[in-house]
Amino acid sequence: MKQPIATQQAPAAIGPYSQAIEAGGMVFVSGQLPIDPATGEFAEGGVKELTRQSLNNVKHILEAAGLSMDNVVKTGVFLADMGDFAEMNEAYAEFFQAPFPARAAVAVKTLPKGALVEIEAIAVK
Repeated sequence: MKQPIATQQAPAAIGPYSQAIEAGGMVFVSGQLPIDPATGEFAEGGVKELTRQSLNNVKHILEAAGLSMDNVVKTGVFLADMGDFAEMNEAYAEFFQAPFPARAAVAVKTLPKGALVEIEAIAVK
C-alpha cells in the first residue's frame, strides 16, 4: 500500500522515517533540511540559499518518484525566525509557477541540527 522513495541526490533520513512515501497516487516528502547531500553539511549562505537547498532536496526526491515540482499541491515551511520570511519567500518563488501549491509557513522554536529552514511537500501523480 505504501512505497518508500529514496535517492542519494538528497540527504539520507536522520531518524526512523523515509525521505518520502508514495501511497494512493500521492507522494509525501518528509521535511527537508538545507543539507547538501554531497557534503552532509548545511549549504553555505543565508536563508535564500538554505531555502534553495531544501527545495532542491525536495525536487530530487520527487524526481526519484517520477514527478516534478509541478506535481506539488501542498508545502509546509518551518522557519526558525519569521523575520526570515521574505528571504525564504523570494527563493521559494523560484521553484513554483501558477497555480502555486497551497502552503503553510510557520515559525518554530527550534529545528533539527539548528537549521534555519525545513520544507516538506505533498505531490499528486
